Amino acid sequence: MNAKWIAPVVIAALAVSACTPGREKEEIGTVVGAGTGVAIGSMIGKGGGNIAAMVIGGLLGGYIGNTIGRQLDDRDRMLHDQAAQQALAAPVGQKITWNNPNTGHSGAVTATRDGTDQATGAYCREYQQTVVVGGQTQQAYGTACRQPDGSWKVVSQQ
Repeated sequence: MNAKWIAPVVIAALAVSACTPGREKEEIGTVVGAGTGVAIGSMIGKGGGNIAAMVIGGLLGGYIGNTIGRQLDDRDRMLHDQAAQQALAAPVGQKITWNNPNTGHSGAVTATRDGTDQATGAYCREYQQTVVVGGQTQQAYGTACRQPDGSWKVVSQQ
């Protein structure tokens, strides 16, 4: 399986913060993964109209999201979210790491560039993120913009 499919699903699964105990994190991972897979499949499928690419993307994304959702627990997500908020507020280039000794999962988030969104005027930052799940390292990149309450909202990721 190509790592380009896994990284967006990992990031999307981490972004889901409202998980409850039990199988819900697998189900949420499946839904998030399937949605991400469909989106990726539509981009890959010749101009966004290839239904087969979207279906295959959805199935692969759902499978990967379920697997990731099963592996990431609430503490992983909390540690990741704290690191992301801290990294986005830290000086550009400062790496903020997180590690959950209970699961062995870890990661890092680094703001790589900042600027102003031309459409909204919001202060935004590009970031790089690394997540290690099951010994496999995945990277993703994105942009987050500061909200009026001071928190950061991811507006794009790849």
